[in-house]
Amino acid sequence: MLIESSKFIELDTIEEEDVAPGVKRRIMGYNEQIMVVRVTFEEGSEGYVHSHFHSQVAYVERGKFEVMIDGEKKILKGGDCFYVPPNEEHGAVCLEAGILIDIFSPIRADMVGGK
Repeated sequence: MLIESSKFIELDTIEEEDVAPGVKRRIMGYNEQIMVVRVTFEEGSEGYVHSHFHSQVAYVERGKFEVMIDGEKKILKGGDCFYVPPNEEHGAVCLEAGILIDIFSPIRADMVGGK
């Protein structure tokens, strides 16, 4: 069975999910090969250190984040981007309230009901 989002996605029609204290996400477009997720952070909130088998690219839409990938830390701001290879530990601390746009390949099935 093909897992697939709508072809057109309007932000205000997508339910926001609480992920962690001060962190909320909206699942945007996806199919089995790719997924886009919009994650909103309050200042001081964290995307806790974790790993997964997916490739991930994140675009900093706005705000400022201290991002850690495989033990290396860097401060990134709006307009910057980072890449996380499969299975590498990574996380982020939000230094100024902001938004990350996460792109995963393949789909994070655990985020869409484990399908």
